[in-house]
Amino acid sequence: MPVSANALARDIETLLHPYTNLAAFREQGPLILDRAEGITVYDVAGKPYIDGMAGLWCTALGYGNAELIEAATQQMHNLSFAHIFGGKSHDPAIALAEKLKEISPAPASKVFFASSGSEANDTQIKLAWYYNNARGKTAKKTILSRKRAYHGTTLAAASLTGLPHNHAGFDLPLSFVRHLTCPHYYREALPGESEDAFTARLLAELEETIAREGADSIAAFIAEPVMGAGGVIVPPRGYFAGVQDLLARHDILFIVDEVICGFGRTGAMFGSQTFGLQPDSVTLAKALTSAYAPLAALTVPEEVYQAFLEQSRKLGIFGHGFTYSGHPIAAAVALKAIEIYEREKIVDHVGRVAPAFQARLRALAGHPLVGETRGVGLMGGLELVADKASRRQFPPEQGVAALAVRLCEAEGLIARAMGDTIALCPPLIITEAQIAELFDRLERALAKAEPAIARAQHG
Repeated sequence: MPVSANALARDIETLLHPYTNLAAFREQGPLILDRAEGITVYDVAGKPYIDGMAGLWCTALGYGNAELIEAATQQMHNLSFAHIFGGKSHDPAIALAEKLKEISPAPASKVFFASSGSEANDTQIKLAWYYNNARGKTAKKTILSRKRAYHGTTLAAASLTGLPHNHAGFDLPLSFVRHLTCPHYYREALPGESEDAFTARLLAELEETIAREGADSIAAFIAEPVMGAGGVIVPPRGYFAGVQDLLARHDILFIVDEVICGFGRTGAMFGSQTFGLQPDSVTLAKALTSAYAPLAALTVPEEVYQAFLEQSRKLGIFGHGFTYSGHPIAAAVALKAIEIYEREKIVDHVGRVAPAFQARLRALAGHPLVGETRGVGLMGGLELVADKASRRQFPPEQGVAALAVRLCEAEGLIARAMGDTIALCPPLIITEAQIAELFDRLERALAKAEPAIARAQHG
């Protein structure tokens, strides 16, 4: 049945929606979802939508997975809650930490749990500071990030994030962060600059920043293998190899944010493996539980842990943690999700279907509205432009990608607008037939968007 005006009004008058134009929302109202199965979500009127964003880059195993539901249910019966403060523990947290140490792309001695990627990246900053204080390098506090990076929305994590709308009105970023040029060749390269020359310029910028700030003041560099919320930015050739060399030479920790890329999204278990990264620590969340329960994790290498031990001996306690660190229900769900990824060979499945996904994505490069298509594995972005030849962007107030995403919803497809980019990130269980249907719906939406945008441009 159609959603009632009462339900719409209740939402508008009660919820503060993240990442929403609050003024426009009062006129447009919410899309209220009711149920979901596989890769499909249904609104309260019963209309089905292909979830082309896997929720928020997270429902890797789709909706209604009976094994994940049973894992949570059984754990609720066994031990519904336990914390790990003050030396207490429980088997789900222990077993999950063991499993993450086994599969982590970073050398992991210990695992720390949080409830979200934002909390975990906030913790990464605190731990980098704690580590350097413990070894007497108390000036090493600056964190290097990139423009258009996304690392969360807490005060500290939002400071790492390099998106203007995460800072405007919030008195952010905080002063300990330096943002480097976004490694987006299509948008950031100089006229006539080759990809190799672009990479060299970005590496020179990093080296100059280290020299200017002083290596003895820089604690860490944080990066996503593929920048997700910044527009699905795939790194240019040679970029990360050069970054890692500079960091190693200057005693700067390399933190890799695998929150979006981890657990098969890029065609390997981790984005670090896809792009040949060798992180000191990784941040995990989202697909860690296929989003069936809130959980995040980060890894701690042995050298860092040993410094923590010495600092704890001096201070008497390691004074950091969250009530829900290693929550037993979330940990049980994560263990089952990883079991499914491995047993069902989800990474191999992504390898089989990703070529069809990327082929349909690349084919849209010829569309009059599309300036660039980019992606890897089962994630992709379409950047819309006002002029293909000059790469001229639309006026931001025109909201062309947001318009196209609304038209996608009309066609039964959920995508996401990020600036002028339309992002796609479907559940990893998607089939080739479902990929074809996803792009058929997207193409119908783009066909309707073109005249709508033209009318808006000409008044």
